Amino acid sequence: MKLIFTVILGFITYLGNSQSIEQGKKELYYDRLASAKQTFQQVIQQYPENGEAWFNLAKVYVMLDQLQQASDTLQAAPEAARKDPFFKVAEGISFVQKNSKDQAAVYFDDIMSMMKKRNENLAAAIAWVQINMPGGNPEYAINILNKAIKKSKHNPELYVLLGDAWRKRTDGTEAFKAYQNAINKDKNYAVAYYRIGQIFLSQKNKEVYSDYFRKAVAADPEYSPAWYKLYVYEFSRNPAKSLEYYTKYTQNADQTIQMEYDIIDLYYLNQEYNKAIDKANALISAEQKNTKPRIYKLIAYSYAGKNDTSAALTAMKQYFANEQDSNIIAKDYEAMSAYYLSLPDQDSLAADYLAKAAALEQDSAARFDDYKKLADMAKAKKDYEAQAKWLEKFCEGNPAASNLDLFYWGIANYRIENYLKADTVFGIYSEKYPDQSFGYYWQAKSKALQDTNMSAGLAVPVYEKLIEVLDKNPDDENYKKWISEAYSYLAAYAANTQKDYVQAISYFEKVLTIDPENAMAKKYIDILDRQVKKASNTDNSSIQETNSE
Repeated sequence: MKLIFTVILGFITYLGNSQSIEQGKKELYYDRLASAKQTFQQVIQQYPENGEAWFNLAKVYVMLDQLQQASDTLQAAPEAARKDPFFKVAEGISFVQKNSKDQAAVYFDDIMSMMKKRNENLAAAIAWVQINMPGGNPEYAINILNKAIKKSKHNPELYVLLGDAWRKRTDGTEAFKAYQNAINKDKNYAVAYYRIGQIFLSQKNKEVYSDYFRKAVAADPEYSPAWYKLYVYEFSRNPAKSLEYYTKYTQNADQTIQMEYDIIDLYYLNQEYNKAIDKANALISAEQKNTKPRIYKLIAYSYAGKNDTSAALTAMKQYFANEQDSNIIAKDYEAMSAYYLSLPDQDSLAADYLAKAAALEQDSAARFDDYKKLADMAKAKKDYEAQAKWLEKFCEGNPAASNLDLFYWGIANYRIENYLKADTVFGIYSEKYPDQSFGYYWQAKSKALQDTNMSAGLAVPVYEKLIEVLDKNPDDENYKKWISEAYSYLAAYAANTQKDYVQAISYFEKVLTIDPENAMAKKYIDILDRQVKKASNTDNSSIQETNSE
């Protein structure tokens, strides 16, 4: 009777042990790593000699990218567990890292030889290590998996592992075949559809990979990794669908605090601003000092969505107060700028924050857009010095800068009496748009104001070029005014600097040809004509005196 009781107790113990291991494996399959970790820890606590539990716990740590923790955990195993082949495989995690492929092959061959008959679970464990560890040998994994499949042809897990090994070999075609074979063996094996989706995801084939992720959840609605991928896929395409998928994901995955943050994001994207704000405030109360600063930014965005700029500004200030400077991005400053700009008499602060955004912005198109906004804000304040500064940044190296942008850049410098810079800018304008009169006209005026006494004649060649361009475009709306001004300048230069009154008169006569009623031209022609006659009379008197002698 005692023997029977002992056998029954042993069987119950084995059954409980086996059920717990299978529960942990199921949690691993569904990528519920926290749950799997807890399950295997509980198995080890009750059955510390169970090598398979030790292997799977180490596997969890590897999947969590905690290799050192995996190694440290194995150090605590009792001697009874260390004799188990599965425990040896767990130790092989570190062995693969430290030794050559050939040495690792010998190590795992020795483990396989410990079993009196082939064990497909052990082969799968060894293959998993070779596939998932850096420096692992996918060829070895393919070899032992093919042998295992001959013994267990209907096991979809083996085919998925085989596909993973081919993927490590970067052979997508063979990987696809292996995953498809897994589906043929079990049409509800969601991970096989998921792995095919990952192949097409790496190829950025959106239609195909999203279709396979949908097939994965259709095969098994509890398969959370595929729900997560669908959430990501729809995030910027269809926020409502993304929220639906994320809800499915949270219902089937281990619960984490990150899910709370993600849901707030989705509420905001779906314009459910009140939900986003309420959820965020509840999270802040729960997390307190552990709250991620970004939550305040989401609150700000949500208040902005409700057109409550004052509340948005308050929340954004909390974000800046709590976030590290290194984590602040250009769009954070842009948001602050927009909030201040919407309030009365806050344009200076708006400009300050937008300038900070421009300084951080990595995308050139966005940065140029910031410069343009800053220039427009400066113009509205009639701060032409700032306008000139920002337009210079906007125009230089910007293929999208137009002739108008160049023009306003030059005019801003002209207004602040930086005539040398204005001269340069309008020179650039003329080079880029040689058939337009604007560049020549304003360059000539800028040069004239650098040479106010006309001693150097800086503006002369540019005014001559302006006349040439205007003569080709008599329909130019500025034709009459600008060509008259150009000839008048040339006349003044001829009269005052060159003392060539005849030439000066000819320029003023050209003015009258264009503008017959031009009073200034008539006036100076009379003055210059008298000067010419006076000079002529003086010359004649000198000749007569010479002849008398």
